[in-house]
Amino acid sequence: MLIGLAVTLDPLPLTAFLVVLPSARGVRKGAAFVFGWLVSLAIVVAITVLATGNNPPRPATAPSLAALAVKIVLGVVLVRIAVRHIRARRQPKPPKKPPKWQAHVDSMSPWFAMALAPMLQPWVLIGAGAATVVEAKLSSWQSFLALGLYCVLASSSYLAMEIYAVVRPAQSQALLARCRTWIDSHIDQAIVVGSLIIGFWFIADSLYLIVS
Repeated sequence: MLIGLAVTLDPLPLTAFLVVLPSARGVRKGAAFVFGWLVSLAIVVAITVLATGNNPPRPATAPSLAALAVKIVLGVVLVRIAVRHIRARRQPKPPKKPPKWQAHVDSMSPWFAMALAPMLQPWVLIGAGAATVVEAKLSSWQSFLALGLYCVLASSSYLAMEIYAVVRPAQSQALLARCRTWIDSHIDQAIVVGSLIIGFWFIADSLYLIVS
């Protein structure tokens, strides 16, 4: 659940979605984006479960230690991302040019929006989620529910904005603009805090399981 929350609040894909949704025919393209996001998450979960044969490795075996090692590596990567952003904030940097696709967002097709979602997903966090799913055994409705909730939670911010844009199209434009302004001004802080929390938690939890 913690990983799902980090995925849905990652500021970089959120910024892209806040460009797509207010554009011309944005509700349709936003729905395609959300669909592509959900499908790619479901595919990762399904491939991971199939790879383990729905039989998670036993503790203290080579496969389980390998999964923990992967989680440690991903934790280190997240901590390094946070450190890099902290160092970058100390130095003045020119404003980044927006991606080329943003210049054509009004003419973007729903198919392109659907393909854009998996390209923008935070794959380090998705990999962390997959490493955790390795430990799952789908033997009860609770385990199926937990994986379903992970996918929904990892998409919840996009689902909420899409639903609000459908129900309140006029009010949603102003809200989306405020959200984008806030994210643009706090993106580095969000990346640093999120990466440090998830990174250190992954490292500490994995080391504890290895030692114990």
